[in-house]
Amino acid sequence: MFLQNLQARIAIIVVVLIGSIILLYPSVGPIPEWWDKYIPAKPIRLGLDLQGGLHLILEVQTEKSLEVSIDQTMGAAQDMMKENGIRYKDVKSDSPTTFTVYLKDASQEPLFDAKVLPELLNFKKVSSGPGEEWYEVKLGLDPKMVENLKEQSVRQAVETIRNRVDAFGLAEPDVVRHGEDRIVVQLPGLKEDVESAIRIIKQTARLEFKIVDGKGDLTAALKGRIPDGDEILYKTDRNPQTGAITRTPFLLKKQILMTGDVLTKAHVSYERTGRPYIGMEFNSRGSRIFQRITRDNVGERLAIILDDRVYSAPVIKSEISGGAAVIEGMFSPEEASELALVLNSGSLPAPVRIEERRSVGPSLGEDSIRLGRNAVIFGLAMVVVCMGIYYKWCGMVANTALVLNLFLIFAVMVLPKVRAALTLPGVAGVALTMGMAIDANILIFERIREELRRGKSPRAAMQTGYERAFGTIFDSNLTTILAALPLIQFGTGPIKGFGITLCIGLTVSMFTSLFVTRTIFEVVFDRTRIKRLSI
Repeated sequence: MFLQNLQARIAIIVVVLIGSIILLYPSVGPIPEWWDKYIPAKPIRLGLDLQGGLHLILEVQTEKSLEVSIDQTMGAAQDMMKENGIRYKDVKSDSPTTFTVYLKDASQEPLFDAKVLPELLNFKKVSSGPGEEWYEVKLGLDPKMVENLKEQSVRQAVETIRNRVDAFGLAEPDVVRHGEDRIVVQLPGLKEDVESAIRIIKQTARLEFKIVDGKGDLTAALKGRIPDGDEILYKTDRNPQTGAITRTPFLLKKQILMTGDVLTKAHVSYERTGRPYIGMEFNSRGSRIFQRITRDNVGERLAIILDDRVYSAPVIKSEISGGAAVIEGMFSPEEASELALVLNSGSLPAPVRIEERRSVGPSLGEDSIRLGRNAVIFGLAMVVVCMGIYYKWCGMVANTALVLNLFLIFAVMVLPKVRAALTLPGVAGVALTMGMAIDANILIFERIREELRRGKSPRAAMQTGYERAFGTIFDSNLTTILAALPLIQFGTGPIKGFGITLCIGLTVSMFTSLFVTRTIFEVVFDRTRIKRLSI
């Protein structure tokens, strides 16, 4: 067989050793300019606890995503009733999962059931009957869909936050779900612009288009007499010279005509005066909706709203085709860039609330690296000395494999497909792996001793010792790996780092303890005639 060929074994070890040197070189020396072009190797990635950074635990307020679904469905129901000539007074939300349609009379219900209800996916009629003034039809979201929407909102929030963090230029971020409605965000290496990063992560970035109610009485609305179906939102401007902030109220119709779901691209552009604005492009569906909105509302003001804040409210002078719009405001270049970033990465399906915020300073990381390094070196030295004293020459063979084992662990961690982060518990995992790796060689050596006592030759004792110890070593390492896999799957940050280094170390130790040491013995037995094995 191939692996029984000694030259082939030596070749495998040499190739692995050279590959490891190439992978680890960026972690210890300066990288030439041509390196990234030909060799996809990067330095060892350090976790949050070793290089400092930001740790956040966010709670996704999933109830808000249900309210958004209700609002969109209410708008769709109104559009369809208008298209089908169904006479109604209003559509109002009752709770995060139900809303009521107020029809003129009972004769409108059959038409509503035939034309509108089938189009309102996942909504069912809860009740219907005469109200105080109008005929009321109450609709509710399917209970199964409630859970599905909550689940979907958390998954979408994870992806959106990950996109935002990536676009912000943070290296090797960790964004994972934790529990039912929580997200853990770790940003190793983030020492500056922390508040900017948090602002970008938290921003819901829900883009909406609504019509300004030009016929409503804004003065009366500000005193509390807001017409049914209207709301008040504000436009905030900051004077770039004085820093003074002014808030301008707008009386808007609640109906959402279009959302940012149809947005395909947002970019920063500049006016002739140098003032930045946000240019937006819509997909084909958004282009059609925007064209219909501008066609049906010529002469009205269209408010562009982001997270319940009016950014601009231009007058619609004519029908607009082409699927493009702009957001104007008193932006600084930095604010415009952040706004374009969050719009491009998508809106959060629901707001997020920071439950925990923790910053790790770089000095703590440096101390952790120094102490962890010293612990591993001290442990390695103790093992090397003890193995050399107890098992003599065979112990030095095991020590050689142990050093190679440590070398290979870090090489595997920087593989492009792995890119595992080294954390402080991960250092503990490396130390634990060293103990288990040397333990495998102890099992082999004790087997060899037993065979030597039975009178076998050194070479025969060595071969039998490896064959009989293999099953025990394999089972021991496999069960430990299986126990560590849940730490990788469900753990976050340092816990995940411990599981990763442990699994990598145990897998590598199988190679060094069984393959490398046996190859060294085979080479020695082939080159010399050993009558007595120093063990």
